[in-house]
Amino acid sequence: MSLVKRPRTAESSALTTAPSSATAQSEVVQLHGHEDAVLAVEFSSTGTRIASCSADKSICLWSASDHSNYGLLKGHKGAVLDVKWTRDENSIISASSDLTVATWDAYTGQRIRKHLGHEDMVNCLDVVRRGPQIFVSGSDDGTIGIWDPRQKEAVSYFETEYPVLAVAVDSMGSTVYSSGVDPKIHAWDSRNTSSPLYSLTGHGDGLVTSIKVSPDDQQLASNGTDNTVRTWDIRSFTTNESRKLKILDGSIAGVEQSLLRLAWSSDGKRLAAGSSDRTAVIWDVFTRNIIHKLPGHLGSVNDVAFSPTDDNVFVSASSDRSLILGPLR
Repeated sequence: MSLVKRPRTAESSALTTAPSSATAQSEVVQLHGHEDAVLAVEFSSTGTRIASCSADKSICLWSASDHSNYGLLKGHKGAVLDVKWTRDENSIISASSDLTVATWDAYTGQRIRKHLGHEDMVNCLDVVRRGPQIFVSGSDDGTIGIWDPRQKEAVSYFETEYPVLAVAVDSMGSTVYSSGVDPKIHAWDSRNTSSPLYSLTGHGDGLVTSIKVSPDDQQLASNGTDNTVRTWDIRSFTTNESRKLKILDGSIAGVEQSLLRLAWSSDGKRLAAGSSDRTAVIWDVFTRNIIHKLPGHLGSVNDVAFSPTDDNVFVSASSDRSLILGPLR
């Protein structure tokens, strides 16, 4: 379960330690290292490192500054469907079709813990950004797990009627959001697993494949197979009737089985989503206008991320087995 150093090639190089700083991106680069579709990608909290996961059962670690593929984490027995950094950057959390969640040491590559409890593939994760050190997971078994990374078993579960495709949690861990085969988005009090606080509808009969809480905790963004990205007012005093905010058009869900995901910029002014037409789409949230439609991939774009320290640095992950990293021009 150790970090595997990639051989130095024209496409990737190996580092014995992770980089300690990042420089401004001056070029767009395509990163190769996975052997199957890349399903999720995330910057570390300082923007210096990137983790990506793949249907090839692995997690790749990348330097955001020199683009090196400095490590490969192996241990899952199925596709790795989602990956997250802890906020201190010391650990990486992964979700897999092998029914498990794993916590990894981000420096040694050792798997610290295998988290057991889900009874079907684990599709998605989210990590509390400022509150207690917990993370949440969603599974095809219809449950949402609340986890302390120091424990093998979940602290608690929310029971739903359908497979869970996406989860999100606010910055303090007080409210958890879920979506899935049921086209509704549900909001849950993390301390009360009995029933949702409220539910949001708007994506028609389609699936909701991704949800993300805005950096200021005031909005939720959702991506659906109805080919829309939607924003919702999730402030506590808002009535359910007035939670719908904006509809953003321009991304295409397609027919692939990958969960197309979205991301907020750190200032909350832009949203990005992957699209099955091989592009990444970026909107101005206020005007709803598309400001970038980024080409370059040869397959569906499954996930996207803005650097948390520079919203003009962007990465996309694709079914073509690659990442594209660089500045937004």
